[in-house]
Amino acid sequence: MNVLLVNGSPHKKGCTHTALSEVEKELKGQGIETEIFFIGTKPIRGCTACAKCLDTGQCVFDDDAVNIALGKAAKSDGFIFGSPVHYAGASGFITSFLDRCFFAGGDVFAYKPGAAVVACRRGGATAAFDQLNKYFTISNMPVVSSQYWNMVHGNAPEEVLQDLEGLQTMRMLGRNMAWLLKSIQAGKEAGVAPPETEERIWTNFIR
Repeated sequence: MNVLLVNGSPHKKGCTHTALSEVEKELKGQGIETEIFFIGTKPIRGCTACAKCLDTGQCVFDDDAVNIALGKAAKSDGFIFGSPVHYAGASGFITSFLDRCFFAGGDVFAYKPGAAVVACRRGGATAAFDQLNKYFTISNMPVVSSQYWNMVHGNAPEEVLQDLEGLQTMRMLGRNMAWLLKSIQAGKEAGVAPPETEERIWTNFIR
């Protein structure tokens, strides 16, 4: 079992990385393989709704981290997406990244647990957290929670390390993710299959 942790901050070793690292330590302690994937600082273009990915499962734009991440996602059992809080929302980097990842490769995320983590100096954390969770709840993904909303506070990594409640929240998130992954695996071994899907019904309100 393995979890892909995505760092959606422009700072490779900043506050978001510090939070993800705390989750990662707990996952490793529970016997789960991990990888922290940094989406980088190169521009990540937004989705243009060309829909070509519906035929290929890959985004037509192949000059950034999106298709690389989709390849890793296909081999992953669970996901944690981390972002700093910018203007009370997730970063522009990870928003463009996730828009394209989930539109192009929604099938590789379905029925795999997902969680969001946000790093915040002071305010806006719950709004950014809610924004990221919406990717999971439209994709048939179990959402992994903790004992508090998955957030840490600090303006620098050393300040995040002083947020003892935030770090504890990250550790519990790691334990809960590991527990759910093991429960899903036990279900598979017992013959419990994922839910049967239905053909998608699209209802437009203006006809």
